[in-house]
Amino acid sequence: MPEAWIQPGLLLGKLGVVGMYSERAFRLTNTIVTVVPFVNSAVGRVRMATAPVGPRNETRSDEGSILQEKGAATELAPRAMRADALKNHEKILRAAEETFASEGVAVPIDVVAQRAGVGVGTLYRHFPTKEALFEAIVVSRLQKIQAALDSHTNDPDPGDAFFSFMREFAQQVNEKRDLFDALTLAGIDIKAQYADQLAVIMEQTDRLRQQAVLRDEIRADASTEDVVNLIMGTCHAAGQSGDDESGIFHLIDIIIAGLRPTA
Repeated sequence: MPEAWIQPGLLLGKLGVVGMYSERAFRLTNTIVTVVPFVNSAVGRVRMATAPVGPRNETRSDEGSILQEKGAATELAPRAMRADALKNHEKILRAAEETFASEGVAVPIDVVAQRAGVGVGTLYRHFPTKEALFEAIVVSRLQKIQAALDSHTNDPDPGDAFFSFMREFAQQVNEKRDLFDALTLAGIDIKAQYADQLAVIMEQTDRLRQQAVLRDEIRADASTEDVVNLIMGTCHAAGQSGDDESGIFHLIDIIIAGLRPTA
């Protein structure tokens, strides 16, 4: 007999209930022990009979993902988001970028949800932790830089392609300077945490630069790292001094002019 069901009988004995009343109490306990397993079994059968028919070991979330159970663990199987879920995802990212850039990364997460126009529960379904939200923001920015670079990969003029990408890169850096400053102040080491993605971007940029060097459209003594550091340093310094976007791009054009080969 399970210990949990013996306890009521022992308790009655300790309270001094003896004779007929004690015997009846023990009989009642034995009856409960006998009946409960049958009740549990019947409830289980009813639940199985009324459960919705669907794939075994799968539970659908309200935004299109499938949770697949393997043993005791539950894993999230990636799946294309529905249109409404994708819209919420993008709204949250935009609101988070703006909020963190203006108020810092310590801002409460419910403020981000409010500015995105979604519930806190919806935000957490997309980003279970604040760190996951940080990561999504950085990855989104890197994807935009990669997309801009990809658009110039097959350009017939590698020199123009390289300088066009540098301007687009400068725009990305300038627009999100406050955001990345906030992430850095929060102790997020973007270079270390996203080294692989950054390495791919740098390698592809370097191939474009080398093609421009072979066409004598950019000076050979300026490495890709030199150019990127010049762009980032200029954007940061100009932003700190209060230059507007036109002033910053004037400085970028000066850098580009200096990268062209001298006659």
